[in-house]
Amino acid sequence: FQQDYFTDENRVLKKDPQQDYHLEYAMENSTHTILAFSRELHTCDTNDKSITESTVRVIWAYHHKDMGEAGQNYHGSNRGSKSLRLLNPEKAEVSSASLPYFDLTNKDVPIPDKDTTYWCQMFKIPVRHEKHHVTKVEPLIQKGHENLVHHILLYQCSSNLNDSVLDYGHECYHPNMPDSFLTCETVIFAWAIGGEGFTYPPHVGLSIGTAGDPQFVLMEVHYDNPSYIEGLIDNSGLRLIYTPVLRKYDAGVIEAGLWVSLFHNIPPGMPEFVSEGHCTLECLEEALGAERPGGIHVFAVLLHAHLAGRAIRMRHFRNGEEQKLLAYDDEFDFNFQEFQYLKEERTILPGDNLITECHYSTVDRIRMTWGGLSTRNEMCLSYLLYYPRINLTRCASIPDIMEQLQFIGVKEIYRPVRQTWPFIIKSPKQYKNLSFMDAMNKFKWSKSEGLSYNELVLKLPVNVRCSKTDNAEWSIQGMTALPPEIERPYKTEPVICSSSSCLCCSILLTLLFVVHVTARTLGNIGPFV
Repeated sequence: FQQDYFTDENRVLKKDPQQDYHLEYAMENSTHTILAFSRELHTCDTNDKSITESTVRVIWAYHHKDMGEAGQNYHGSNRGSKSLRLLNPEKAEVSSASLPYFDLTNKDVPIPDKDTTYWCQMFKIPVRHEKHHVTKVEPLIQKGHENLVHHILLYQCSSNLNDSVLDYGHECYHPNMPDSFLTCETVIFAWAIGGEGFTYPPHVGLSIGTAGDPQFVLMEVHYDNPSYIEGLIDNSGLRLIYTPVLRKYDAGVIEAGLWVSLFHNIPPGMPEFVSEGHCTLECLEEALGAERPGGIHVFAVLLHAHLAGRAIRMRHFRNGEEQKLLAYDDEFDFNFQEFQYLKEERTILPGDNLITECHYSTVDRIRMTWGGLSTRNEMCLSYLLYYPRINLTRCASIPDIMEQLQFIGVKEIYRPVRQTWPFIIKSPKQYKNLSFMDAMNKFKWSKSEGLSYNELVLKLPVNVRCSKTDNAEWSIQGMTALPPEIERPYKTEPVICSSSSCLCCSILLTLLFVVHVTARTLGNIGPFV
């Protein structure tokens, strides 16, 4: 038999009065026990969690012996958990076993014994002189380094480079890094920890092999080493599988959200703080109006934040009216970030607004959290995979800094020049000669002050970032825009729970549970929690 259990606040396992899980199939042999069971997405049972498109943390445990009259047996070490996106639409896999591929992997990169390292390596795309489409990208993570490699970004670089840039890798964002790295601004693929391979839809592919396609690419690998382990050597990277059989459309990637900088900051001790990054109507009006008046079609989205991230939404506005969410994850897991396939492709038109809305918790922090590259810093980004490809690579924003300074009482700063960034404060006396960062940390933050600050930053004018390939910019770049007036907080659609509404809101979800154990009697399968 199968039973529906839950745990209370004391972690005591209790049988649920409302049995919502239904056994569909069971099989056991000498090595495995396999169960398939189903449940409504929304059960209206206070002891169940609704199953949505957000990340779900599946916890599993088992015992070699069946449950007896005395109750369940303690599982001991036979337990674990895994983050999954149960409703991520499945894409039909086209067999790639016979297709050619090439690997972009680091070669014996020494990982420093420090918290965060970004390592960059230039590669030359081996497919040239004839157009092909990449149909799938797979991560090649060195065994044992699954928690070390946090994310991998692949950038298109200037076509004016030559093979001399291929000689060696270097730490990214370092004062001594090669100048050639600065030409690599266009993200063409992104993978993050916990994610698996990505397969493009049958009508879309990543174009390689022509003059307008990437010839040189930069692979950026973010290594996360919070324990400062010494002597690590890594050879991780990506595998790109491609075909000469061309698809109808070329894929593109747009990075949207908050430009990564100190202008994005979060006070300490906040149970919730919301940041917004704007892909403004001004940027989309100019770029799409010039290149694709009929709009582009988004088919997948990667939502990205760091350790303080708790939830991310990609909000979509047209003519001032909010559309259905483009993508969301209300149970964001730093260790599980992958592209979400959209159930239906979404069209983005000239003049639309896109807002990446990130929710953070800093209750366990006593100092400011800053926008930055380390996983202890924060980001608020969305990567949109779309077609047909246009010349727009980044559509982001930076909040105005002066009103942030005024909030903590800063009256005057020394004019910012290269030697005084990030702003040296002139007055008042308590902040004199402090940097912007030191002053923000010195300010006595309370929960109420943090809430007031959050209200302020969400209404601040933003500096528009609107970039093309090869470090070029649309004319709107650097201009100031006002964020749209939107409803806050976002109101989720109400869940309707009744047996008559199953078809529209609570489709049956069938799950497969496989356990590798020694043989035992199938008579009592035991509880499912």
